[in-house]
Parts: sequence; C-alpha cells; structure tokens
Amino acid sequence: MGTRGSRLSIVQTELVAESIRQRNPGLGIDRTVITTAGDTDQRTPLFSLDQKGIFEKEIDLAVLDGRVDFAIHSMKDIPVFDEDSQLLIASVPERGSVADVLVSKGDTLLKDLGKGSRIGTSSLLRVAQLRRARPDLNPEPIRGNVETRIQKVDNGEFDAVVLAEAGLARLGMTGRISEQLRVEDFMPAPGQGALAVVARRDNLKVVNMLRSIEHPPTRAEIEAERELVRILEGGCKVPVGALARAHGNRIKIATCIFSIDGKEKLLAERSERVQEGLVLAREMGEELLQRGAKRIEESWRTVYV
Repeated sequence: MGTRGSRLSIVQTELVAESIRQRNPGLGIDRTVITTAGDTDQRTPLFSLDQKGIFEKEIDLAVLDGRVDFAIHSMKDIPVFDEDSQLLIASVPERGSVADVLVSKGDTLLKDLGKGSRIGTSSLLRVAQLRRARPDLNPEPIRGNVETRIQKVDNGEFDAVVLAEAGLARLGMTGRISEQLRVEDFMPAPGQGALAVVARRDNLKVVNMLRSIEHPPTRAEIEAERELVRILEGGCKVPVGALARAHGNRIKIATCIFSIDGKEKLLAERSERVQEGLVLAREMGEELLQRGAKRIEESWRTVYV
C-alpha cells in the first residue's frame, strides 16, 4: 500500500491496513512511503496552487504502474475522478468526525479571540466562514502537517489554527482542541473525516479484498458530497461546503457556497431516501447554480493567482 510520509498519513494507512488484516486473516501488507508535490513545496499557499491532486498524484501513479496495489488518501484531498479513469475508490471505511476545531493560545474560544488575531488555515472555505463569524480576525495561509501547524500557535506565529477534528483524533491529540466549531457555522469540506482506499479498476482481486472494509452509509454520504463538487465545479479555489448524513434508509444533505467576505451564503438543505442521494445532490447543486453560485465562484477564481 502507498502513502505519504506524514505521521497522520501513516497512522491513517495503518488503521486501514489493520481493518483489512482483521477481515482477511493471514494477509501480508507492506507499506511504501511516497513523496508528493504537496510535500515538496511547503511554502506556496494551497489555494494558490492551480493543480488538483497535489497530495495524491505521485501515489496514484504508483498504483497505476503496479508499484503498489492500493493507496490510502484523505477523502477531501482527492479530486473527483473522471468516469474513464483507470482508478477507482475501491473502499470507503467508516467516517470519523466531520467537524472543524479551533486550536488556540490559552485555549481561547473563537468568540473571545482579540481583534486582529492571526488565524492559520489552508482552506478558502474556512477563510470565508471565519470572515462570516468574526470579520475582525485575520485568516492567513498556513502550510505544514498537523503537528507543525499547532507548533506555530505554540511559538506565537499564529494566535489560532482551524483543523479537522478527525485528524487530531487519529493522532491522539484531541487534548489540544480549544473548541469544536458548530457545523452550522463551519460546514466541512466535502469528504472531511473520511478516508479513500484507491486501486486500479481492473485489479479485481485487490478491489474485492478492499470491499471487506466498506462502510455503506459513509459511501452514500461521500458520493453525494462529491457529486455536489462535480456539479458546482468546486476545488481548492472555490469554497464549497457539503455534508451528507445517512441514517437508516434516509440521507440528509446540506451544501453551501460563500462570497469572498463571507457575507453572502447560498445554502441548500434537503433529505431523501439513501438510494436517491446522488440524484438529490445533483438537484441541489443545480439549485445553487440557479441561485447565483457561478457568480460567486467567478469572484473567487481571480483572488489567488
């Protein structure tokens, strides 16, 4: 299996590997660490990079070349595959927390941070939602792994950072969380908290083995969220929030898109039978387009060049 070399990537990879081993006794799994473009360039803000899949491309090439049989990625980092791609998301394990969290100096809450405080984030979606919640704060680009970002708070480079709770939980670092941000105010990026196990479409033996750790409710959620991305043409440069939650035979989907200053928010929320999740997501994406999502997207595309 292929993975990036960050501690979070390795922890996530081992979690998946252990799940596979439990369901496939006697199976040997070796790990191959692969350096990606996103690992090499640690200075350019992520939303300034006009390139999709900067954390996956080299690893996915290793899958395509047969150097590794499969790879584990954070779902929210994966571009929406073309239908004719030789790769597929062979398995979607059970999702972790979807929430964003604040890690701040002195465990200060978001509402109590001083005016002009510097908040580190690599996400335009989080920038827009921070500006909406606290227009007097200064969201600034930050790079590095989870531990590095937290260290930048500890040494005073930033007053706080916004991170995904799932990553901190997998690293055993939930004690550093100052505040879990309400999903109603900080809608997550599509796929947040979920992992993707990617394999070659024609490698049926591996694909069937990976299916053993599939979590159908998470798969339904992810497919709906990624369909919204496809319809709205979201990417690093366009702040699309999406969250689907599957319970029993129902799925509830929420999606939003923000103006640059965070003041304008287009929101759609609907629920339907799980089997209709993709159709519902498509309809919701079209609804936001009719309500002006394209106009908002165009205003963002020129911001970071």
